Amino acid sequence: MGNAFDVDYLVVGAGAAGMAIADELLAHSDATLAIVDRRHAPGGHWIDAYPFVRLHQPSAFYGVSSTALGQDAIDRSGVNAGFYEVAGADELRAYFARVMQQSFLPTGRVRYFPCSDHTGGENGRHTFVSRLTGAAHEVRVRRKLVDTSYLEGAIPAVGAPPFEVAEGVRWCPAGAVARIDGRAGRYVIVGAGKTAMDTCVWLLEQGVPPADITWIKSREGWWLNRRFHQPHDGLPAFLDGVALQMQAFAQAGSVDDAMLRLEADGFLLRVDPNVAPTMLHGAILSEAEQKLLRQIEDVVRLGRVRRIERDRILLDGGVVPTDADTLHVHCAASGLAYRTPRPIFEPDRITVQPCFWSFSSFQFALLGVVEATVESDEEKNRLCPAIKYWDTSADYLRAYLALLASERARAASPALAAWAKGTRLNPLGRIGGSYRDHPGVVAARDRVRQFGAAAAGNLVKLVG
Repeated sequence: MGNAFDVDYLVVGAGAAGMAIADELLAHSDATLAIVDRRHAPGGHWIDAYPFVRLHQPSAFYGVSSTALGQDAIDRSGVNAGFYEVAGADELRAYFARVMQQSFLPTGRVRYFPCSDHTGGENGRHTFVSRLTGAAHEVRVRRKLVDTSYLEGAIPAVGAPPFEVAEGVRWCPAGAVARIDGRAGRYVIVGAGKTAMDTCVWLLEQGVPPADITWIKSREGWWLNRRFHQPHDGLPAFLDGVALQMQAFAQAGSVDDAMLRLEADGFLLRVDPNVAPTMLHGAILSEAEQKLLRQIEDVVRLGRVRRIERDRILLDGGVVPTDADTLHVHCAASGLAYRTPRPIFEPDRITVQPCFWSFSSFQFALLGVVEATVESDEEKNRLCPAIKYWDTSADYLRAYLALLASERARAASPALAAWAKGTRLNPLGRIGGSYRDHPGVVAARDRVRQFGAAAAGNLVKLVG
């Protein structure tokens, strides 16, 4: 076994969660950290992502608090035209590498071990093994293990499909569709989530006729309208979206009624207006993307794919034909693991999970600040109670109710309130600055005050 060493925190995973938490531990404490990751470079799932992937949220809200992502530019072309930039895979990989090399390692308080697997530990003694050399290392952890793997899901860009594929069938994961060898006569996209949506949009942008695309969707999804999720000059519309949610939650007679009210207001979008969505994962869609996706008319709704054969696709609810000239693109994976929540903060570990409805980087960074500045684990868990990742409309309402409750608790902490106002990761952190007197902000704040209490009370009735 290699030389043992001591650190305050052992962070398992150098993706967005591990990096955001580490960034705040470095900023708000004198802690030393070891970061262990099985991939060859920091960036988590972005290392494996399909080449045409882009953030669904603006770059301004993503990454680590101390280092800006992007130039706050507004895109002038494509499906994001008129909105603030969204980083692609190459930019995201370069960003996390820069954070590690130029921010973390120069502190002298971080040791980074790529291509390594954490193999477990107890009583503060942990081991990890190099994938390259097989060398095992022991780490004595004085404070806590930071586990970012608890909710790690499958990645359709590289993972095997969750259905059988017969020999001779032409198929690929989403990550390989941009590198196919030879034109396909047709494209069958299997999946209902963001990866499938991105793949369909990319194919259409490359000139593939909509008639040459079959989209197999086991579920229909709700998507957040990009118009209401913008930074800087878009903040008045962002706060207007908050007000729309408050009003819908206050007045709705059911979960479905709340969703339909938000769709009528333009806050929520769906691709097929004739199919009731049963899924909401929080991804953001532009109306330009919605318009493109609606061009695909051959949509199969027969449940999940069970097996693809040379001449047919077997699904839960039936069979559809296929042929040797068709490329079947696997985009079917949950993306996140929907495991039972456990306490985020325990005496010897931090188990990274969501605690309210918001952008992920803000939540991850908040966990680091709370760990560094709040004394007891009991109080930390009161401020950041773990919840299940949102999958359905009811989950979305539950997560928003958690936001209203925990936001009130955190506002009572001067240190956390000051951090939330100052971090670039908080979408509404700057709303009290130069936008304070904007007419749209004033009107939206009035509606938030008008409906806020009623929204919280009605959400309890709607989802328990």
